[in-house]
Amino acid sequence: MDALDALKTRRSVRAFRSDPVPTALLEDLVDCGRLAATARNLQPWEFVVVTEAATRRKLAEMIETGRFIADAPACIVVFCRDVKYYLEDGSAAIQNMLLAAHAHGLGACWVAGDKKPYCAAVAQLLGAPADLKLVGLVAIGYAAAAPLMPPKRPLREVLHRERF
Repeated sequence: MDALDALKTRRSVRAFRSDPVPTALLEDLVDCGRLAATARNLQPWEFVVVTEAATRRKLAEMIETGRFIADAPACIVVFCRDVKYYLEDGSAAIQNMLLAAHAHGLGACWVAGDKKPYCAAVAQLLGAPADLKLVGLVAIGYAAAAPLMPPKRPLREVLHRERF
């Protein structure tokens, strides 16, 4: 799959088959995440790959909007050191991983982390150092069904030339 096709066809997946995701694929997703753009090349990210069902269930219990994490065969949790652009850097890493997952034939869904009430509980559950901030979680697996294309605003509505 080429990059433009991946960008234009990736969709969030919240229903997964139970098939495990091979370790090599999960490592490639993290590799793609670590290669993301980063302000001043600080690379503040740390990635926790969670495949244990019990831990995924605990994450799902903590995160109301991420209940599907329990059914995903894997979840990659993204933390960043508290640098000036940690949120932008961590978000870029997550977007890279979402696109890489799609290119590998996997489904994925980004679950918010930053500023959420469950941040401290997630960090504690995963043993994250106190100086890290939770940016987000990515549920990953093989899609149970093909994701639908949600409506998107047409280009003519969002593109402005020279001035708003």
